[in-house]
Amino acid sequence: MQDLTTEQVLQLINSRQSIGHLVEPAPTQAQLELAIEAALTAPDHHRLHPWRFIVVQGEQRAAFGELLAHSLREDGETDENQLERIKHHPLRAPLLLVCIMQYHPHPKVPQYEQVLSCGAAIQNLLLVLESQGFASMWRSGAVAESAHFKRILGCNVTDEIAGLVYIGTSPKAIAPRQKLAVSEFLTQWQA
Repeated sequence: MQDLTTEQVLQLINSRQSIGHLVEPAPTQAQLELAIEAALTAPDHHRLHPWRFIVVQGEQRAAFGELLAHSLREDGETDENQLERIKHHPLRAPLLLVCIMQYHPHPKVPQYEQVLSCGAAIQNLLLVLESQGFASMWRSGAVAESAHFKRILGCNVTDEIAGLVYIGTSPKAIAPRQKLAVSEFLTQWQA
């Protein structure tokens, strides 16, 4: 394995952006598993492994869109335009990952730490996908809160949908993100 310089790592991190509509190719099974392997290295207090990933791809995306719309309808959404729109969301990318924070009660690891660990796992996943030449978008929305949706996916009541990650290839070049000034976010603590 080639050693990366700090500059190369920063370039990789800075180049990753959310892209709303993605095309083929999607990662192969081996490429996806490599990204999941990176996700599983996230900081994880007491090694609880509070993450789970569900792959949705190919023909299953249309059925998944139906599930999204049905779940929102079950939760009281009545706007037919919104329901029709959500049905087509999974078709925005050739592959989706449902990312679930699977809570494990532990006296030393509160739920918020497990949520943060799941977020770190997703970030690792996104960066490895980027390093392989793929683009992604991490989304949540009302469906992530849907009790019906969680139940269909086999979640416990304490589990959270951390998001849907859309994965594929960007059909066009994306302008670099605006660089933020570190000084606006970093202060020195003094007693």
